Amino acid sequence: MVGAGSWGTAVAVLLARAGADVTLFGRRPEFVAQLARERENRTFLPGVKLPDSLRLAAELPDLGTLDWCFCGVPTRYIREQFAPFRGRVPQSLPLVSLAKGIEQETLLAPTAILRDVTGVRHALTLSGPSHAEEVAAGLPAVVVSAGDEILARALAELCSTKTFRVYYSRDLCGVELAGAAKNVVAIAAGIAEGLKLGENTKAALLARGLAEIARLGVALGGELKTFYGLSGVGDLYVTCASPFGRNRAFGRRIGEGESPQAILDSMEMVVEGYYTARALQTLARRHGVEMPICDEVCAVVYEGTPPREAVTRLMTRSLKAE
Repeated sequence: MVGAGSWGTAVAVLLARAGADVTLFGRRPEFVAQLARERENRTFLPGVKLPDSLRLAAELPDLGTLDWCFCGVPTRYIREQFAPFRGRVPQSLPLVSLAKGIEQETLLAPTAILRDVTGVRHALTLSGPSHAEEVAAGLPAVVVSAGDEILARALAELCSTKTFRVYYSRDLCGVELAGAAKNVVAIAAGIAEGLKLGENTKAALLARGLAEIARLGVALGGELKTFYGLSGVGDLYVTCASPFGRNRAFGRRIGEGESPQAILDSMEMVVEGYYTARALQTLARRHGVEMPICDEVCAVVYEGTPPREAVTRLMTRSLKAE
């Protein structure tokens, strides 16, 4: 596992508990030493004991000895983190992305970044409604693996336990787009919470946000049914509703009057939706897809539009059939 953030740590713990031989790699030696000493990731996943069998490393392992390599790095850092892997990764080694975002500069999804950087043949994703805190606590969760069908099924078998069920899919495009875009809608839902606009407003944002995501996803080559499954509506709901959702929390603080940059500066974890919003907007315009919620999130977080003004613009758009 490359990346010792909350989700990377949670999946490493999940696999180690299931009996897999797992090494958790962190890029900062002092942080890795702290994890080894305390057997707990107090920064990103406090209260969860690291299994004794889980190895920790601050140096890249011999990749030729691995059966799988998981990427628990936020989208905007994948290229930088995996650059040292260039020329060291066997082309047959499957890489598994846990990230949910779109690279701003290239508009690539995480698996495409991994393939671009490393030259591997197969990169898959593991996505769906799965907050790290609940998975690490052993609460039931159901997600989806996507990519090459044979490998996606093998990945599902590797990760599935009594409390963590994995379906598999060939729709890599749809699963990744859904996972990235839901973070932008979650920011909008959080803004609505901060403005105290009520549950009707949040329900509308989720429903119309899902419609936006599906329109773009299909335009990019995804399958419509994907957006009404675990990685679509399932992940969208939990990200907009869960107290663990940092994109929702980011939006709520904006709605309460804080500036986006001040909030980002105060948060230890990466707010993927902030960086995805602009890339999503660019993709939508390139493919002629309307995404008014995404547009207004961009206006608020990048252009300083007052949140209430953005809501008014959404509510007063021209009427049309659903």
